[in-house]
Amino acid sequence: MPRPFLLVAGRKLTFAAAAIVFRVLSATAFFSVDLVITILNVVLPQKPMGKVIPYPKPGAKGLWPQYRAPLESDSRSACPALNAMCNHGILARDGRKLSFKDISAAIQDTYNFSPTFSFFVPHYAAQMLGRDYFKDTVDLNDFNVHNGIEHDASLTRMDHCHEPEQHPPHHHTIDRLLNCATGIDPLSSRGRKLLTDSDLAVFSGIRRVESRLTNPQYTLDTFHKLFGSNNAATMTTIFGGKLDDLSVWLKEEKLPDGWEPRRRDRFGVSMLSFNRHVLAVELAVEEPDPKFVRASMKEQMLR
Repeated sequence: MPRPFLLVAGRKLTFAAAAIVFRVLSATAFFSVDLVITILNVVLPQKPMGKVIPYPKPGAKGLWPQYRAPLESDSRSACPALNAMCNHGILARDGRKLSFKDISAAIQDTYNFSPTFSFFVPHYAAQMLGRDYFKDTVDLNDFNVHNGIEHDASLTRMDHCHEPEQHPPHHHTIDRLLNCATGIDPLSSRGRKLLTDSDLAVFSGIRRVESRLTNPQYTLDTFHKLFGSNNAATMTTIFGGKLDDLSVWLKEEKLPDGWEPRRRDRFGVSMLSFNRHVLAVELAVEEPDPKFVRASMKEQMLR
């Protein structure tokens, strides 16, 4: 066997091994930082109410930049969190040529997520789209690629099979989601209801069966089940399950006047802390009997 071949093969194996070691070390460092943030959030005082978003960031003291509904020419995604930031001008209003780094910074500032969480999600999205997180840009509708971030059995959208344009919220589905609320707001003298992790699990199970019954192209692997529960958990963490706020955010993709994130963690909600809610949702999902779901769908059509 020629020596040059052995040299080339050896170099390739060395580079491959080095790349694996680098990824392992990077992941270890990343999650170690997230663990430290989680611990600090537990031992240090929370941010004061009314000061979760520091001045002069957009939303400080509940004062959000002017809302403007998207124009037909604007780019929007299936994610209400991103769309809302563009609708308020926190990110470019047209939703085009957004840097992944700017998206990370906006997520951290607007929703009080930790630096680790705010980096991880856009970085994953960049990898999914085959782009460089540090150099490239994205239009919001690029995130609508089916079975990327967008997925079947959404709690706020129709399936891609029925509505290829995934950016418009489906108000009827959102109303059904909010009507599932069983929690009680302890701070409300009127006993207002709250959406809970258990409610999200119940509606997720219903939506999965509905999609399987009505969508001949239905797919939902384990990863996308977890990703869907991840999206859902934002409603009970950052929005505290409050129905009035969720209705505005999900339907109009607007940040309510005077609103600030309900979680006031000193360094923002960490991935470890957030994933506790994600697992609480996903592990509690039970798909109901298809016969029951089919009968419920017929009843809704007759209303």
